[in-house]
Amino acid sequence: MNPPKTDARRHHDPEARGFASDNYAGAHPEVLAALALANGGHQVAYGEDDYTENLQRLVRSHFGATAEAFPVFNGTGANVVALQAVTDRWGAVICAESAHINVDEGGAPERMGGLKLLTVPTPDGKLTPDLIDRQAYGWDDEHRAMPQVVSITQSTELGTLYTPDEIRAICDHAHAHGMKVHLDGSRIANAAASLDVPMRTFTNAVGIDILSLGGTKNGALFGEAVVVINQDAVSHMKHLRKLSMQLASKMRFVSVQLEALLAKDLWLRNARHSNAMAQRLAEGVRAVHGVEILHPVQANAVFARLPHDVSERLQKRFRFYFWDEAAGDVRWMCAFDTTEDDVDAFVAALKEEMAR
Repeated sequence: MNPPKTDARRHHDPEARGFASDNYAGAHPEVLAALALANGGHQVAYGEDDYTENLQRLVRSHFGATAEAFPVFNGTGANVVALQAVTDRWGAVICAESAHINVDEGGAPERMGGLKLLTVPTPDGKLTPDLIDRQAYGWDDEHRAMPQVVSITQSTELGTLYTPDEIRAICDHAHAHGMKVHLDGSRIANAAASLDVPMRTFTNAVGIDILSLGGTKNGALFGEAVVVINQDAVSHMKHLRKLSMQLASKMRFVSVQLEALLAKDLWLRNARHSNAMAQRLAEGVRAVHGVEILHPVQANAVFARLPHDVSERLQKRFRFYFWDEAAGDVRWMCAFDTTEDDVDAFVAALKEEMAR
């Protein structure tokens, strides 16, 4: 059968690559094939379709028998819905100062979710029980937002990883104070690939109550999910998702993408590849005099410091972002479709600009 005709035109160079974000990558061909497979005919709307039902089975296989997935449109939506689900109106969330929910979500958790973020500076993006205790107090003080949740990110915004034992210690500590634990897993696949463990090893197996399951950064076109692990920790999730404008009418097209990633090993293949490209990039960068790698390269991100003028010239050849422009810090991200040639071309360009 010939492909259907379309009046759409290609407006970009499909060979273009950058290192700004894994969100810049397109959708994985297997995900696009799954979307086509789910198309055609009628399916019940708002999540009562066959694809969303099958997604529940897959999520339980990865996150335990009590896990339940609530597909949503995007990562910010997943985080806001998840955090609302485990806080009261007077509740607060303890997180790293560098956490995505604090730095990169436009105030959505506070403005849309109506909750207070209690931030803690961290040297590597990771919380510890001692760091949590800097904000874990005042539960009976009506003048202070009540700490009810600890939110961690795996992998962190600085590309670092928690070990399963570190997350267990956080969960045990938080639960001992009557708090719940949320995991922002926008890059959870990269963490599992790097640690070489199943996702359950650092989620349900160590005490995580609720998590945001990422898909977009790992090959999906759009869509994430809130995964409730501790059913006693939340209530009325369906109503909350709708109230938060995150209920997809044609939910089968979100669910089938997550199904394509989770059913076999696509989630892991994509993550392993992007991690490997970050390692290749880091190895190349280390050989360039005058460039400093700032954090351990444990997932698919490389953070570096180099002269500001070099970064500005390099940005004209490859897209990437300053992380701290005043300090000259930059972030380079690899994606599932980053190639060895992409990395080598970037390193060569970096060497050229550094030599000017």
